[in-house]
Amino acid sequence: MRFLLIISLMMIHYSVKAQKEFDTDAYPFESRFLQINAGQLHYVDEGEGDPVLFVHGTPTWSYLYRDFIKSFSSTHRCIAIDHIGFGLSEKPSGGAGSAKDHSANLLEFIQKLDLKNITLVVHDFGGPIGLGAAIEDPDRIKQIVAFNTWLWATKDNPSAQKIDKVLNSGLGRFLYLNLNFSPKVLLKKGFSDKKKLSRKAHKAYLYPFPTKESRLSLLQIGQSLLGDSDWYQQQWDRLDVLADKKWLFLWGMEDDFIGPEYLLRWSERLEKAKIHQFDCGHFVQEEASAPSIVALRSFL
Repeated sequence: MRFLLIISLMMIHYSVKAQKEFDTDAYPFESRFLQINAGQLHYVDEGEGDPVLFVHGTPTWSYLYRDFIKSFSSTHRCIAIDHIGFGLSEKPSGGAGSAKDHSANLLEFIQKLDLKNITLVVHDFGGPIGLGAAIEDPDRIKQIVAFNTWLWATKDNPSAQKIDKVLNSGLGRFLYLNLNFSPKVLLKKGFSDKKKLSRKAHKAYLYPFPTKESRLSLLQIGQSLLGDSDWYQQQWDRLDVLADKKWLFLWGMEDDFIGPEYLLRWSERLEKAKIHQFDCGHFVQEEASAPSIVALRSFL
């Protein structure tokens, strides 16, 4: 136990140091905030034109889309949010809840800003979060871009069952809250080429989570991988309201988390969707930033 305590203190020290050293040169955007029912939500809003709304998953935040915002803000209104409990958004003491909760927050955000003709860009948990909001108000959505993600029941998935068992254990809670396991370890595991995750970028992803209390949302959204299974399936069953939109998939084919079999299921449901495949892992925005920006520019 004493050994685990020493490790915990070291990890917390590292995270606080990372917070102080966050390099804003890569993320030079003006911070904006909107008060929603769940708390104060941080977002970036750069450029003019039809909105491109970027929705992150876990353990990332709007920093994930920094190169995309820089590339497209000259022609579009680029909006990137931080979910409550993530990034620069408020981190409630009780946590921020499940993917379903974040989806309701996003819908409130979209409606309060009265966004229309949206190009919705989603990734990871941002898939069910963003698509869940879009399904509730589909007339605001013009087209959809999806990086590696899903939108169907997870309760029968053996990998999801194993993850859920760990996350609901004392060990899982300790790893997530005391050792900052998600951005420290799992983020790096998502890269097929670990060299593509620079030290500066990794520090930026550690930046929002310097303390045990600030990491509760990471644990809660992880627990909703299985906990929101029925809700995911409900959205999948309602996907027809978005099926006639233009779809683009930008997919990392060497993803250990959400692999090619997920893309196959998407392509079988959305036969007219455009697909670009990349030889990279889960975080296409980092490992294949330039070619995915080219593909998105062609789509837009």
